[in-house]
Amino acid sequence: MTSTVPRTGTTGLTPLFAPRGIAVVGASRNPGKLGAALVRSLDGFAAAGGNLALVNARDETMHPSVAAAAAAGPVDLAMVCVPAAACPDVLADAAAAGVGAAVICGGGFAEAGGPGVGYQAELDRIVTETGIRLLGPNTSGFLAPHADLTASFVPGVAQVRPGRVAVVAASGGVNHALAFLLTEAGHGISLAVGIGNGVDVAAPEVLEHLVDDPHTGAVALHVESVADGPRLVAAVRALSARTPVVALVVGRHDVGAFAASHTGALATSWRTTRAALAQAGAVLVADERELVDAVGALSVTRARPARDPGVGVVTAQAGPGLLLLDDLRGRRSRVPELTAATRETLATLLPPLTYQANPVDTGRPGPELGRVFRAVAADPQVDVVAGYALHEPDAVDLVAAAAEGRVADVPVVLGVGGTGAAVTQARRALLDAGIAVAGEPRGVAAAVGALLADARSRARRVGAAIPAQGPVGVAGAHDEDQAKTLLGRMGIATPPRRVCTDRAGAHAALAELGGRVAVKILDAAVLHKTEIGGVHLGITDAAGLDAALDRLDGIGATRYLVEAMAAPGVDLVLGARRDPVFGPLLLLGLGGTTAEALADVAIRLAPLSPDEAAEMSAELAGHALLEGWRGGPVLDPAALGRTAARLGDLLVANPGLDEVEVNPLRLTPDGLLALDAVVVTRPTPREAADAHPHP
Repeated sequence: MTSTVPRTGTTGLTPLFAPRGIAVVGASRNPGKLGAALVRSLDGFAAAGGNLALVNARDETMHPSVAAAAAAGPVDLAMVCVPAAACPDVLADAAAAGVGAAVICGGGFAEAGGPGVGYQAELDRIVTETGIRLLGPNTSGFLAPHADLTASFVPGVAQVRPGRVAVVAASGGVNHALAFLLTEAGHGISLAVGIGNGVDVAAPEVLEHLVDDPHTGAVALHVESVADGPRLVAAVRALSARTPVVALVVGRHDVGAFAASHTGALATSWRTTRAALAQAGAVLVADERELVDAVGALSVTRARPARDPGVGVVTAQAGPGLLLLDDLRGRRSRVPELTAATRETLATLLPPLTYQANPVDTGRPGPELGRVFRAVAADPQVDVVAGYALHEPDAVDLVAAAAEGRVADVPVVLGVGGTGAAVTQARRALLDAGIAVAGEPRGVAAAVGALLADARSRARRVGAAIPAQGPVGVAGAHDEDQAKTLLGRMGIATPPRRVCTDRAGAHAALAELGGRVAVKILDAAVLHKTEIGGVHLGITDAAGLDAALDRLDGIGATRYLVEAMAAPGVDLVLGARRDPVFGPLLLLGLGGTTAEALADVAIRLAPLSPDEAAEMSAELAGHALLEGWRGGPVLDPAALGRTAARLGDLLVANPGLDEVEVNPLRLTPDGLLALDAVVVTRPTPREAADAHPHP
């Protein structure tokens, strides 16, 4: 078979998501079969004028092959519902018949192991050689309600109405679960895609497809694993520049084995993936319920870009208002005190015993609620209004009040408590009016948090960072002195030190440096010196130095590093490493060796501008320790930003460099000081051959 279309696919995804005709391969008259369920789902497509062809060589009332179906009418998409072993032949036949795309619904491929791995490899070969686009295998399909297209066998999907939310999910099951949750919340779907094993069509390409989609107002992205990190980041960055993207990344806890059995791919690093997506402009959420609240809000409204947006809280019931405020505080949302002018206006609208500084407690809501919303929204400190009220139609028309309270560029997110058809209707009317809505305080907080995160991201959006010129050609093993010399070439401060090859040199260094010194083994092969007793601190005299040298000699030391001790301070870890999925990245944490164990880290992709890197410390849970805690030193974020950016630039400029770690990087009263450094380079081809000689 010869290649006719490049793997990147000049055909695009139009044959997949907007076909003129569909062939169901494996169609059945038996209502319990998968093929029969899929045909039922596609009835709406046929009713809207699409060509629906049924293919089953064992049924005389159907087409015997995809080629026969394509000869009878236009077929752009083949929906394949046959056993895994038969799928490669069906896909090859579809490609030969000129079909542009296929969806393979069943499982039994790489996720199952055994022969399934070979079946999937054969699918990959056919896609590569023919250019046919393939969604799946191991997916339950997709939904395109605006095109009356329900390419899924899952019951109930026909009830999903057209709307402004697109779903791009790693899993077909999650794709449908989110579509149903969004429907229950009153939102419609523009496109909902389950990637499955992702032999060909993967999340980045669907995101690229959505950039120009007029029906999509926001995108829900579900991620289990990432094959091409840079492409995913580029796709999210391009899409989020005009359409909000909300991302749920699976894998915070130990789910690797199940993830591998699910799609045949290991779960990607949870922290790294989240950090990369956030840097690209995505809003991050913790679970599927929060995803629905967040993407639903962003599909109808966005706040104006702001680096530190503020929230005005208006509640008609104090208890739910406290829940809302507490949740917002937990999300590090700024809830500023309202200006005196705003409070004066509120005093004319509300009873004197109500709290009016922010949050604003109205008591039982009345006709003045709309003007309260408007007064809070007009406050110069407020970028988003978060409201909550029980549905009490005899007291106030919540839809009219929310509409009256709108101020340009200041969205209102309104929680409407209650149950029944009237409440559902009120929530739907709010959405139709472009007002984000939720059913409980937590949902309001999730929606507001998404609007704020989106506003902050858009305010910080900058072009791609250009790496600064720095050392190149970094190669070979580095001991601590060589690693620190490399840092010094980049302007990163290190303590005064001396390299010593014998005891006499060590004693001379002690006398020259004076005060308290650290004595360490100096060996490029030893990366974790402390663990083998290779570091001795607080040496002040000859006797102490000899005792330390005796212990170092006992572990095989032939060279020593004598270094002046640094002043006390706060220890950080700053590292640049080459991630196998996303490429060069930076990691900043508090606590030295305990940073990753405590999960108190900030991560960024490199290269990174110094201004962007300067923001990393604010993400740390223990950032207060860097702000003069109990009289301690105060971090200059700009200085940290310059240091971090330089490490990232070094990694980008040196493809043979795998990792540079400064641990600890101490914040002292005089600034940042690199107390230890490790440089890890890739072996040259000769070194690799020497390490693994052929037998």
